[in-house]
Amino acid sequence: MRKDITVTAEPRASRGKNEARRTRVRGLIPAVLYGAFKDSVPVTVSPKELGRILHSNTGHNTIFNLDVSGMENTPVMIVDWQYDPVKDNLLHADLKRIDLTKRIRVGVPVVTQGEAKGIKLQGGLLEIITREVEIECLPDDIPEHFVVDVTELMIGQSKRAADIALSGSTKLMSAPDSVIAHVVALRAEAAATTDAAEPAAAAGAEPEVIKKGKKEEEPAPDAKAKKK
Repeated sequence: MRKDITVTAEPRASRGKNEARRTRVRGLIPAVLYGAFKDSVPVTVSPKELGRILHSNTGHNTIFNLDVSGMENTPVMIVDWQYDPVKDNLLHADLKRIDLTKRIRVGVPVVTQGEAKGIKLQGGLLEIITREVEIECLPDDIPEHFVVDVTELMIGQSKRAADIALSGSTKLMSAPDSVIAHVVALRAEAAATTDAAEPAAAAGAEPEVIKKGKKEEEPAPDAKAKKK
């Protein structure tokens, strides 16, 4: 989704770990601008400005303007970024130029709406299987998210990617039969557990012990008589 946001950037003359460290000391982070069949440009940007975009409702799907001092002002998206695992602050970002006249592929979050009838009436459980679907569309048509209504779902029923309402230039790229959410029966799970336990208990019961070796045979009456 395109937003009326402009982030300023400065070209970087050199690269490397030492230069990146000095850049961060100045309160900026190294980044790379590329795409649209143009040369890549190493730049420095404000991590706070990029952080606000990443944490906005449209997140990394936000299209904003990057104003590279003395070079270009172009629409971009944040396509990759790196956080410090300890301090949780931005360390680096990849910014891609966006041609607003060409279709692009993006992942869009999916949220559910409503309480499934299978929960209230049948005691079932709603499971969310897929939280994002991939679409292709023009940059200006990227939605913030998709909403799937699960109100009518009963046990054994599901909502799939094909059920998502699309508009404008949007085309679904994820598998249409991908399950977004479904309602499952808790009682069925308990019954399955019980059924599985019964054979196990039967198998665990100790059988009648059969002693190894032949039982010593009693001598025949004739044999006893002969001994006498």
